Amino acid sequence: MKPFAVWGLFFAVVLALVLPLGSTSVAQQQGENQQQRAQTQPYNNAPVWREVRSGKEEYTSVQGRETGVLVQTYGETWRQLRNAWITPVGGWLIALIAAAIGVFHWRKGAVKLHSGPTGRLIERFTALERYAHWVMGISFAVLGVTGLIMFVGKYVLLPVIGYALFAWLTQLSKHLHNFVGPLFALSLLVFIVIYIKDNLPRTYDFKWFLSAGGMFGGTHVPSGRFNAGEKVWFWIGVVVLSIVVSASGLVLNFPNFDQVRAVMIEANVVHSISACAVMALALGHIYMGTIGVAGAYESMRYGYVDEAWAKEHHEYWYNDVKSGKVKAATAAGQPGAPQAQH
Repeated sequence: MKPFAVWGLFFAVVLALVLPLGSTSVAQQQGENQQQRAQTQPYNNAPVWREVRSGKEEYTSVQGRETGVLVQTYGETWRQLRNAWITPVGGWLIALIAAAIGVFHWRKGAVKLHSGPTGRLIERFTALERYAHWVMGISFAVLGVTGLIMFVGKYVLLPVIGYALFAWLTQLSKHLHNFVGPLFALSLLVFIVIYIKDNLPRTYDFKWFLSAGGMFGGTHVPSGRFNAGEKVWFWIGVVVLSIVVSASGLVLNFPNFDQVRAVMIEANVVHSISACAVMALALGHIYMGTIGVAGAYESMRYGYVDEAWAKEHHEYWYNDVKSGKVKAATAAGQPGAPQAQH
């Protein structure tokens, strides 16, 4: 046998004998350290949990994305952010907006017509437009109520109604929220397609902004089919925020698409913040569309408004209808026709 072959065999035998001894000594050292820790610091499993919380991908017999990660520390960051910032800030924002609207209505009251109704009615919304609005509006209301129950219910409702009723209510809210969410997302797209044409900005919208729609000065400010305030709600509340809420909600609603936990956490943060913002804005829209402006609710319920109402609140649109530029059905005191309120 040649000399280099002999030396190679010698080193291979030595390594085969030494390496197991080294690894055994390391294992023995770790075992001794564990025993010593158990005696000096009983129940202290910090090294074990430090390894668990490291976020490293370990081995698991179940194959999939993140299946080897036992604990994701990003979840603790999300919990602290949600409990310390998102929930209290979002909850107080909605509460303060609701209180401000209540004070405003108490001081100012509803906006009413300065002149009496003429009895001649103009179709303001077609059946399709009203149907699209109500489907989206009702689904939005269901999502808003159930979302608030899950969002701040344990702080507001739990101390009042107790654990048993609150558990049942939150479970019901969760199911309603999950099933109504996709309906809202679909109706939102239909709503945008139907109403986008009449919500495009016009030059006269700036005048409406400068005078705040005449709400405080009492001056008459003409507008198109929708005033500048309604257009702001459409573009910010409906187009931007509602689409963000819908997209992030769908990510949360369908985890079976194999999103990683970090994506779910980020989607939850985006969903919570945008939902609080759109609900706060929606309170103003709901107020103006119900008790804030006399006749506004009837126009969306029945589709017709009195000519006096149309001229006083949306004069440019009224002029387009009367000139024939915009087609709209009319009615004049017909039996069964809805009547605009004074």
